[in-house]
Amino acid sequence: MAIPGNFLSQVTESIDPNTSGWTPLLNCTLSKGTGGRNGDGVLTVKSVAAGEMRARTVSSYAVTPGTVYQTFADASGSIVEKIGLRWLSPTNIELSISWSLTTASASASLHRVGVAAPAPVGAARAQVVLSSSPAGAAVTHLWENVYLGLPIRSTGNLLPFGTESFEIDASGWTSELNATVGRAAPAVQWPVTWYYSGGAILTVTAIANGDVAARTVERPVVTEGIEYTAYCYLSPPTTGSDSWIEIRFYDATDTQLTATRGELAAASTGYQRQRVSAIAPAGAVTCGVTVGMDGATAAQILRVEQVVVTVAPGFQAGSVVRYADASFEQGVAGWTKTSGVATIARSTPWGAAAADGSYCLTVTSATATASTIRSAKFPLPSGSEGQDFRLSFYEQVAAGSWTTTRGVRWYDAADTDLGATGTGASAAPSPGWWKLSRDQTAPAGATQAAVELTLTAGAINSTIRLDAVALWQAEPLMEVDVIPASASITITLRELTLDRGILIYRITPDGTRTLVRGPNGLYDGTVVITSDQMVIEDYEAPLLTPVYYYVEVIDPADLSHQNRTSDPVTIPHDDPDEAWLKDPGNPQRNCRVLMQTAPVWSRPIEQATHRVAGRRNAVVLSGVRSGLEGDLQIWTRTDEERASLHWLLDSGNVILWQAAPGKGVSDMYVSVGSITEARSEEDADDPWRAWTLPLTEADMPVTTGVNGSAGRTWQDILSEFATWQEVLETYATWEDVFLDRRIGG
Repeated sequence: MAIPGNFLSQVTESIDPNTSGWTPLLNCTLSKGTGGRNGDGVLTVKSVAAGEMRARTVSSYAVTPGTVYQTFADASGSIVEKIGLRWLSPTNIELSISWSLTTASASASLHRVGVAAPAPVGAARAQVVLSSSPAGAAVTHLWENVYLGLPIRSTGNLLPFGTESFEIDASGWTSELNATVGRAAPAVQWPVTWYYSGGAILTVTAIANGDVAARTVERPVVTEGIEYTAYCYLSPPTTGSDSWIEIRFYDATDTQLTATRGELAAASTGYQRQRVSAIAPAGAVTCGVTVGMDGATAAQILRVEQVVVTVAPGFQAGSVVRYADASFEQGVAGWTKTSGVATIARSTPWGAAAADGSYCLTVTSATATASTIRSAKFPLPSGSEGQDFRLSFYEQVAAGSWTTTRGVRWYDAADTDLGATGTGASAAPSPGWWKLSRDQTAPAGATQAAVELTLTAGAINSTIRLDAVALWQAEPLMEVDVIPASASITITLRELTLDRGILIYRITPDGTRTLVRGPNGLYDGTVVITSDQMVIEDYEAPLLTPVYYYVEVIDPADLSHQNRTSDPVTIPHDDPDEAWLKDPGNPQRNCRVLMQTAPVWSRPIEQATHRVAGRRNAVVLSGVRSGLEGDLQIWTRTDEERASLHWLLDSGNVILWQAAPGKGVSDMYVSVGSITEARSEEDADDPWRAWTLPLTEADMPVTTGVNGSAGRTWQDILSEFATWQEVLETYATWEDVFLDRRIGG
């Protein structure tokens, strides 16, 4: 699987099917081995003699001085290794190499090695260099899954790359209490498709016995009243050590207002992701992240990787339940037992039981009786009274048997209890995790709500687990809306199941099914659902033709699927003399033009004619007849239309030509040859232009994705660039900012 954003080709990245992307640089020979994870191939680097051996990419890749680039690979061998960014001048002279830390120990398992660095002054191109130093000849080292490109960051992270990752240095962190801060490069085997953890990690080392803490230097901006979550991987020195992560909020004077801690219930000394969340209090302007240990012994080391702080996610779009109360990652949050003998607690240790994240809420009853538990109160959207709300959560019977009553308790603005609505008791299904849901109606005056569950144990010492709690205003599972101004249709899908595949067809009245395009190409069942709500914009739907959409959500485990079908909708088109020209991958470039003359079509064919002596008829060998070719003549009526058309055609991409039905032309994907643009009148002030577009029929692009933000926000710009001048020096246009296309990149 290609690494997103990789400058390297798939062959160079995966060493499949050959080693053509690599060449020896020093003291080595290269061959293709087996046993890789990104495809079976690996690059086998064999030493010619004792001493350092190096291999490099055959190609070099354009870079911009001052811009940070990242490289990483997975390596395996009997000796330690390092990876480097080799910076080249415009004449391909080596300027310097930015090396990673050398791994702390050798490992026969494929483990991550990586480095990031800004391109130095004078650098025009870069190569990846792989290095290890055997003690003799014929020593082999294996490499694969190689990346070179812009830093891969966690979407929505408020912290800059240098603070999230430690591939550059540890300058984004400072000691706060009884600690030294540094870096190390342990041989850690991360999943082959996990790109957020590199070779270097942060080390927080206790100076003396006692508590230890280190914090971020960066203080990203926050908005009061918004819930934020911070998380990182922690590797404690011992399983029993008390390691933790905190999210802190500060006011305009940099005074700390609150600190909320998520303690790791360590299951091992390996890397375990710990989360914490909190709402930014009144007066909060910035936030920071702190990690540490309580009661550490001198020289003990806490290892940290991939630090993120972001707006807290919801388990369901529109859910009013706070992340802390929904996920139980840092404890039971606002949940309490209101009646009965049951006890409630966060599960332990890390990773032992969870439907999401690493922990869940565990309810244990010593007797076969009923107990009621209730969450904190959460504010509802305005105008909620009389509206339907959907309650959902995951449930797992861990011991004994249970019956559950699922309900919501409602409150008005004065905190007056308006009573509870709920279901009758039902047996909790088992085994495994089950997602349960039920709709409730908010009574008159309701402005707040709390989730309330009555759990009845069927035997002594029964245990039930709960996780991923959500409460949201119920809306249709699927909606379609026509956007006439852009001749597009917006499909909104709600309550999707994460980590499943999704397939979306557009269906026309004649029964033709066409896959709909998304950011990663067509929704063909291989695209994985990463959010419970998706909004898809279909710019390729036909004009003046009723269409509807068919959706399948596919479980990769057993290939079972759930279906949804939309109502039919039609894109209007008022002027039959106008046509749309659309770039499937860049819909922001789509434009509407006035047709002058439709093409006179030809269909070329490659033929060879052989005249045989003595025969009347020639022998003709023919290829397959080509698709349509012809010249489309159109008008642009304003300078804005003319600029838009140039913008559309500049890329040379395959475009979609859509004419109104009745013009005798079906929607057609075409390549546009050399265009001509002429004035319609001799008057220089006349903005009208006559265009001739040579069209060649093309296949529908199947791998092209819809370019857009793909999660990119202004916060990403704020996190990466200190001034607007840096943005201006990095991007040529606002479209380049939007798509993160850098000058010289």
